[in-house]
Amino acid sequence: MHSHHEPARHGHGGDGHGHQGHSDHGHGGRHGNPEDLDAYIARLEDPARDEWQRPDAVVAALGLRRGQTVGEIGGGPGYWSLRLARKVGPAGRVYAVDVEPRLLEVLRQRLEERKVGNVTPVLGLPEDPLLPAASCDLVLLVNAYHHLPDGPAYLRRLARALRRGGRIVNADFHKRETPVGPPVEERVSREEFLAGARRAGLVPVAEHGFLPHQYCVTLRPRRAPRRR
Repeated sequence: MHSHHEPARHGHGGDGHGHQGHSDHGHGGRHGNPEDLDAYIARLEDPARDEWQRPDAVVAALGLRRGQTVGEIGGGPGYWSLRLARKVGPAGRVYAVDVEPRLLEVLRQRLEERKVGNVTPVLGLPEDPLLPAASCDLVLLVNAYHHLPDGPAYLRRLARALRRGGRIVNADFHKRETPVGPPVEERVSREEFLAGARRAGLVPVAEHGFLPHQYCVTLRPRRAPRRR
């Protein structure tokens, strides 16, 4: 998984998240994870990233309330997790999922240093986030979907982690040349993503267009017909 970022200009620099997608990574290694961890983290957290990733605007658009629980795929060293933790407050919870143990160790150290007690690091699998069933009000993927070995199957697992009324929000790079992001051939277009989401039983309910290089779509599980 990676984490959520992507700073670098191709070659992965971080694509954004981690893998499990991850997003934040841009890497080498089996899951695209960074061989040079310090350089990778520096790319993910480059202050210039905030200009195009617009994290505060993204978090505000999620409509989270204090006390809610969020699952974050590709948690990496905490770019999103720490912001989400502030948003849901001490009574809320953030499950920060990543497939790279070294990144979760960096996150754990940061949580300890900053005395953040509402983030739970989760070592996921490339094909399964290992989130508890019916635990999340929202699951966020940023720059993570294109890392997944089977996106629709992964989305189905995420749907099982949602509480009633829960949502999945995916932000990933448009399949075109952009100043940052993974190589174009590794990207998943908005249309491909929406087709995969439909196969996973999810329907789009909102879309935000304020990110310059990425689409940002909110999904909910399709309601099953009531049994008579």
